[in-house]
Amino acid sequence: MPVGRTILTATLAVSLAACGGGGDSSPSGPVVGGGSSGGGGNTTCSLSARQDWARDVLNEWYLFPDLLNLNVNKAQYSDVQSYIDALVAQAAAQNKDRGFTYLTSIQEENEALQGSRAGLGIRLTTDGVSRLFAAEVYETGPAFDAGFDRGTEILSINGQSVEALFQSGGTNAVLNALGPSDPGVRRDFTIRGTDGVTRNVSVTKADYTLDPISDRYGVVILNDGTDNVAYINLRTFFSQDADPQLRAAFQQLKAQGITKIILDLRYNGGGLVDVANTLGDLMAEGLEGQVFSKTVLRPSKSAENSTELFQNIPEQIAVTKLAVIGTRSTASASELVTNSFIPYLGENLALVGSNTFGKPVGQFAFDRSACDDRLRAVTFKTVNANDQGEYFDGLASVVQKTCAAPDNIFEPLGDPAEPSISAALDFMAGRSCTSITGVQSAQSSTSKRRLLVKDRPSEFERTNPGLY
Repeated sequence: MPVGRTILTATLAVSLAACGGGGDSSPSGPVVGGGSSGGGGNTTCSLSARQDWARDVLNEWYLFPDLLNLNVNKAQYSDVQSYIDALVAQAAAQNKDRGFTYLTSIQEENEALQGSRAGLGIRLTTDGVSRLFAAEVYETGPAFDAGFDRGTEILSINGQSVEALFQSGGTNAVLNALGPSDPGVRRDFTIRGTDGVTRNVSVTKADYTLDPISDRYGVVILNDGTDNVAYINLRTFFSQDADPQLRAAFQQLKAQGITKIILDLRYNGGGLVDVANTLGDLMAEGLEGQVFSKTVLRPSKSAENSTELFQNIPEQIAVTKLAVIGTRSTASASELVTNSFIPYLGENLALVGSNTFGKPVGQFAFDRSACDDRLRAVTFKTVNANDQGEYFDGLASVVQKTCAAPDNIFEPLGDPAEPSISAALDFMAGRSCTSITGVQSAQSSTSKRRLLVKDRPSEFERTNPGLY
């Protein structure tokens, strides 16, 4: 793989959730493009020049060249993203590129990778009709100190009832009421906690650190009735802090001799595949030198294909049983790790919860620095040691063992009574569970709630769906 390219995981929202995409490599360093590639060498930032640059990059690198429509008339499109969407429309129609190819900002992406942002620090979920809840609350964000936590219902925003907002303008009205994610933006809320108490609180948005593993419930030792089991909740791969926090977590497990793991990725939309590689290594003692994953490009770029092997790292354990908790918001790097263990664990690996997003492809980053343009283009797919990787319909179609369970936001994460964690413990102990029998049944096995996402999320929001 050329030195001048970085890869990460991110994708755009679909009808149910914004989810992350597949990728690789570190977040720093130069990327392909350099500010002058494409567009016939024209470095101006006119719409036409930027469209030409995007087209030329896709023409050379896009994973599905036969599905690329280069006859699209760029003059019919008033922005670069709409033109890109038209170029890849055939792949989208075949479910292979659901908003995975997109234009973002170099500055925005680099800032997001630093692991901090401004906002409330709440992951929001909604029924899309009248109600809005916190599915997860970051301890480092300002909303946590104001009394928000998992299961908190937001009844009003700045004096406007959430139900009225949905009735008047749907999701967009709620998003507008929440306001921009800028430091200093204040919002007044009426909230109702899981204790049933209604309170009026004010929250001023502020910069906070995106902590990949919660200090409250990120690592919990549970018991399945037969043995100790480690519960690990990884919120995101899209943070430079994820690698050291994972290593510290597994060092604890290694010291206690724990080899059975519940990996909770229910809201994890992806991130850096370098972090995914580390997570794989941490569970793979004894597999060193064997295939973790393969990166496969289009035939004309086959020289760029690569294979990631399991590495020996000090904190690793030999996982004997693995339950991955997933939802439709689980994507990309989360799916990559799960898929990579199928050849080695077989029926000792289970997908618990509901079906995942389905993103076995990833993006390279192509920069046009003069315009602060970064094109994240689908350029490769990832497969496991058995060359399995066509899970565009989600992991339920390829994992041998599945256990359906709802995501009950009124039970704390890390609590063995929470339905998905309870089902994972049943799997660990060898008790029976109800299978996820397909895409439709997986969707219906959960409530009608979905994470609150924007039509065009920011880079941060792509890999952290529903987080505000």
